Amino acid sequence: MEKENVTMLTEFVLTGLTERPELKIPIFLVSLVIYLITLVWNLGLIALIWNDPHFHSPMYLFLGCLALVDACLSSTVTPKMLVNLLAKSKIISLSECMIQFFSFGFSGTTECFLLATMAYDRYVAICKPLLYPVIMTNRLCIQLSVWSFVGGFLHALIHEGFLFRLTFCNSNKIHQFYYDIIPLLKISCTDTSINFLMVFIFSGSIQVFTILTVLVSYTSVLFTVLQKKSVKGIRKAFSTCGAHLFSLSLYFGPLLFMYVSPRSLQADDRDMMDSLFYTVIIPLLNPIIYSLRNKKVTDLLNKILKEKCESEALILISVFYF
Repeated sequence: MEKENVTMLTEFVLTGLTERPELKIPIFLVSLVIYLITLVWNLGLIALIWNDPHFHSPMYLFLGCLALVDACLSSTVTPKMLVNLLAKSKIISLSECMIQFFSFGFSGTTECFLLATMAYDRYVAICKPLLYPVIMTNRLCIQLSVWSFVGGFLHALIHEGFLFRLTFCNSNKIHQFYYDIIPLLKISCTDTSINFLMVFIFSGSIQVFTILTVLVSYTSVLFTVLQKKSVKGIRKAFSTCGAHLFSLSLYFGPLLFMYVSPRSLQADDRDMMDSLFYTVIIPLLNPIIYSLRNKKVTDLLNKILKEKCESEALILISVFYF
């Protein structure tokens, strides 16, 4: 009889970033600007790499894939967050939740694998420069990129499948600004121990593997550069590796706290701020750290902007003259 009287929930309420009305408009405007810049930078980088043959190399292939994933990750979370900041109703259906979670899990996991792949690419390029064309062939680069996306797809699919075993009857409030698995498991009226175990095993294994790959790769790069005793090379290596490791710490740090550490069983404001970093801020920072610090990319951008300014100036002169 108790089971018959239970009402199963199919709609949820995302509490969002804040409940204070005076903060909603400023947060909306800032988030909107960040989202637009993120899209322009990442999609612009993809177009740049696609159209210029000089960028048809392993490093830029991985950068293009990373830009695509960042644009996907940001578009999965930010639009719904922006709508909820202004809308009176913050309801999201179960089907919308499942779609958003799958897209988020797919993008986040793929980015982890791509970051590890990029670190390995830099290791081969700097530590084994003579063997680089032999090791990092076009075929291997495409395989690594494809397997990164396949790994992201399978990881998201596993957790999506385990979510279908859950029922929700106690509360429909999700303490997040997007549909995330930990806050959702917390409000389920089904035993979620298996789901938590799957999160710990799969998410933990992926993060440990990718973090170790990154650390080992960049440590080897630094030792190789230090052995050459070139002041210019050492400065460049520390600058590049430092920036990359800073970006990686901002991305992997919150993920470890959210999905691996014991405190991740509690959904609080700290978790929400951690989520904000890797869903909104990191997709904005990655083009700056990985691309705009690249001299080849900046030179081409300057050339394009210069040509565009010159063409616009010629148009204005011709219009004024005639």
